[in-house]
Amino acid sequence: ATICLNSALAHAGLTDEIPARWDLAIPRGAHRPSGPPTASWHQFDPATFDLGRDTMPLAPGLAIGLYSAARSIVDAFNPRTSTDRDLAITALRRWLSTPGAHPSQLLALAAHWPNAHAALLPILRVLL
Repeated sequence: ATICLNSALAHAGLTDEIPARWDLAIPRGAHRPSGPPTASWHQFDPATFDLGRDTMPLAPGLAIGLYSAARSIVDAFNPRTSTDRDLAITALRRWLSTPGAHPSQLLALAAHWPNAHAALLPILRVLL
């Protein structure tokens, strides 16, 4: 499983919202685990599942996947997710103000999701 969407944005400090449920992604077609009611499971395309994915240690010998800030922003702009547009814009604005944030990196990642790229590009142009 991989921490994604609003949960990953919150972990990266790109939103002030505290998600009521953990957003967790698994590759589409994988078995959806039964878990606590505080988990919201999402299925992502296996071809792009590992893009922008890191791991975060939880305990010795135990880790969970975590999408990078850039991947989380791209996902937030993807019309197929249920992320609030204002939340996506706020996250983008905060990410752009962090050291090392390069819009070209974000656009290169977004190229894997044409709908997200199309939604992200005009907002990015306005903010830059």
